Amino acid sequence: MCSTLAGPRHDESDQDPRDEVRMELANRLFFRLYQCANLLHKTGSRAVESEGLTTQQWAVLGALSRPEVAVGMSVNDLARYLMVSRQNLSGVIGRLERDGHIRRAYDERDRRSRLIRMTPSGRVVWQDKARPKIRAYYEDALQDFSVGDLTHMVHYLLKMLENMKQIDQRVIESEPAETP
Repeated sequence: MCSTLAGPRHDESDQDPRDEVRMELANRLFFRLYQCANLLHKTGSRAVESEGLTTQQWAVLGALSRPEVAVGMSVNDLARYLMVSRQNLSGVIGRLERDGHIRRAYDERDRRSRLIRMTPSGRVVWQDKARPKIRAYYEDALQDFSVGDLTHMVHYLLKMLENMKQIDQRVIESEPAETP
């Protein structure tokens, strides 16, 4: 490999041992996040499966249940909020709509645009059935965590999320523009 592509060569003795420790810890952290996400999908789905929901549907209903979006959200805004692609969201939205939990309605401010809103029956499923089960799931998953532990974890995850958003933005900006 050309040294200009590989960067300057370093003797193993030149490396700061803290860099290797940091890399090992980073690897463990991201792997544990991966495992947590996989188990959330598996065990979280079990928590709400009796309501006919998946963790993805739980996330959509949770996003739509926030008071600030009572009028609804566009698919683009919902995808941005959940940090998923529109393509990944369309199947979830379709199933929630089929089950009567959400509906698409014209945006009163822009009749060309449609908003996704939770239906009254969707609110009942969310508020009265799913949320108590989700709360119990959270309590089990977070047993032995203090309020301080949770506050610190949220702080650090938000900090990492912000860094990851910046990486994503740099990747998007470096991609060649699509030509029509």
